[in-house]
Amino acid sequence: MVSVSTFAEFDCDIKYVWQAVTSLTDYSWRSGIKNIIIGKDNKQFDEHTKDGFVTHFKITKFKPYDFYEFDMENDNLTGRWKGKFIFSGGRTFVEFTEEASAKKFYIKPFLKAYLKSQQKIYIADLKKKLEKYSHRRNKK
Repeated sequence: MVSVSTFAEFDCDIKYVWQAVTSLTDYSWRSGIKNIIIGKDNKQFDEHTKDGFVTHFKITKFKPYDFYEFDMENDNLTGRWKGKFIFSGGRTFVEFTEEASAKKFYIKPFLKAYLKSQQKIYIADLKKKLEKYSHRRNKK
């Protein structure tokens, strides 16, 4: 199993960060996602990339403004994603951790680099999404 964590801070209220990360209907800000199909129970969903790849998710923990967790699986990997959220001093801090195992032996050497790359893209997309909520956007 490979584990990769990323940390970020946002100069905005935690409610905006939480909403962006947990929304299954507002995903237009995510550069690699074509669509998300939500299951009947709202705890399972499938993400479809613009390349046509599908990943299945099942939400396992949902504690608003604090913790979000889900299991994930696709043809290449299986694992878990965890998100921790903290609001302090007018800023929101997040820690996102992915733990995954490769399903195919030839993917194993590249899995950690792949997860790091995906997290980097996700954080960059999230920062762009949240720019309009920044407390400092009009200050120079």
